[in-house]
Amino acid sequence: MSKTTIYDIASELNITPSTVSRALSNHPRISARTKKAVQEVATRLNYRQNSIAAALRSGKTNMLGIVVPTTDRSFFSSVIRSIEQVATASEYNVMITQSNDQEKMERSNIEALLKAQVDGVIASISRETSDYSHFRKLTDNGIPLVLFDRVADLNHTSIVRIDDYRGAYEATAHLIAQGCSRIAHFAGQQNLDIYQQRFRGYKDALQDHRIAFDEALVHYSNVKIEDGRAGMNTLLGLKSPPDAVFAASDYAAIGAMQVLKQKGKRIPEDVALIGFMNETFTSFVDPGLTTVDQLSKKMGEIAASTFLEQVECPDEFVPKKIILSPKLIVRGSSLKADSSSMESNS
Repeated sequence: MSKTTIYDIASELNITPSTVSRALSNHPRISARTKKAVQEVATRLNYRQNSIAAALRSGKTNMLGIVVPTTDRSFFSSVIRSIEQVATASEYNVMITQSNDQEKMERSNIEALLKAQVDGVIASISRETSDYSHFRKLTDNGIPLVLFDRVADLNHTSIVRIDDYRGAYEATAHLIAQGCSRIAHFAGQQNLDIYQQRFRGYKDALQDHRIAFDEALVHYSNVKIEDGRAGMNTLLGLKSPPDAVFAASDYAAIGAMQVLKQKGKRIPEDVALIGFMNETFTSFVDPGLTTVDQLSKKMGEIAASTFLEQVECPDEFVPKKIILSPKLIVRGSSLKADSSSMESNS
């Protein structure tokens, strides 16, 4: 079956195609009676408006693009859900893409969103990305860009993130307060600012508590589950193994937990553990994993609201740098000193 056009509707009502187009666009010079007749015929003929043509006429698509490294982590899923809720309330549709932590795929995503003529992009940078020219292409074309979590310092770009340094510092200080003195760190790729800040917070907490930094206790990786397993096996083979691990992601911490259980080590008595992100599973494992909450819901809401502010007042908008305060959620994996001080996960 051929697709219904405005010419079909015009022929049915014996009016001009331009009148149909104006009626569908709710033009003020078209009578309510004509608008109603056009809508009724359009519905009966299953007419679907050409969104690209409409966008060319109005200069807006009411489409918001999202680029994330992956959608299979509850952190990113939660951010996306919050963005969608705010965007939908303002009559924006959301187009979701994922880079799979590959710069090439991320570039392809941005090109696809440009071709789709989205009104803005909210993104979290891939692990591989070192050249940000594809993001600059957005801002050079006047398309609002908001970066969250994994960010870069780009002109005309707003960012929303937590204070990764403070989260790491508090996590490490908590382990020290529990009596730990050989604290290892599972560090993420240092080309990403979030992992640089977490590493720096860890080191500064040691220094401020007069504990010597030991490079042998640092394991660099992609901080996935398998990296946590490999790192924990390496650390347990040291002459002086650690009595605690602060991991830059919950996944690496869970990998370490698996190895410790396999080796018959007690958690937290022999080795205390802290992760970072507050993934859903952290409250379900035994013992519950202490972690740093990245406030995914709030981060998504603020990112979407920031986009809306910019798209509604482009000439007056000044890019924002919003840094959220992290929350340390203490559970059984790190709590040695006093179980009464354990925080809830509510």
